[in-house]
Amino acid sequence: MSYENIRFASEGNIALVTLNRPNRRNALSLALMRELIDCLSEIGGRRDLRVVILSGAGKVFSSGHDLSEMTGRDINGYRSLFEVCTELMSKLQSIPQPVIAEVQGIATAAGCQLVATCDLAIASENAAFATPGVKIGLFCTTPMVALSRVIGRKRALEMLLTGELIDAYRAAEWGLVNRVVPADHLQEETRQLAGRIAQASDLVVALGKQAFYTQVDLDQPKAYAYAKEVMSMNSLAHDAQEGIASFLEKRTPCWTGQ
Repeated sequence: MSYENIRFASEGNIALVTLNRPNRRNALSLALMRELIDCLSEIGGRRDLRVVILSGAGKVFSSGHDLSEMTGRDINGYRSLFEVCTELMSKLQSIPQPVIAEVQGIATAAGCQLVATCDLAIASENAAFATPGVKIGLFCTTPMVALSRVIGRKRALEMLLTGELIDAYRAAEWGLVNRVVPADHLQEETRQLAGRIAQASDLVVALGKQAFYTQVDLDQPKAYAYAKEVMSMNSLAHDAQEGIASFLEKRTPCWTGQ
């Protein structure tokens, strides 16, 4: 896979995707978002890749939408732009592999949305986060969707209404990222997390990721009704029976992805 605005590589069964517009603070241009959708679609179809790490080249993770593309459009032009952004965010959560954001620097607006949308996130102590659209007359309404679901109403509204940066430690306290690590340990920590996830059955991880996003916004009775059916079907899978047997027999499981 060859792209102009992102980089793709792999380390064993881990996919490495890098936003690669450091001279533009990794702004999410239409071209970059479309390339990222294409790349994630390709990764989603590969059984040899178990986890995705999403990072940004340079000092900034992502500054959000490319503002040079945000002027002079008609209503349909703006709708098209935000439809592509929405498709990207949906793609991150619909592919079977977990996606880990590796956040080395500032993530603002749609860049903050990107972090909130990823399944997991590890941040450098140098990272910071904001939804500053209110300061330029363009409220971060689409980033609000992901942000409010991750950190809750009051905290999301504080970020949205003030546009002020929060540091990595507050982001971890609020649940926007999983944890904060020293800058020189960021890649190591992210790869260790990816490696632990990759040890599990890819079938079971994919099933669990899909089930999580399906149930999370249901009321509790509907969530349990759905979850018990998924877990019943999961129990029939070869990997589930193998995993249970290996535990009882005190041996390492041999996954087949079935």
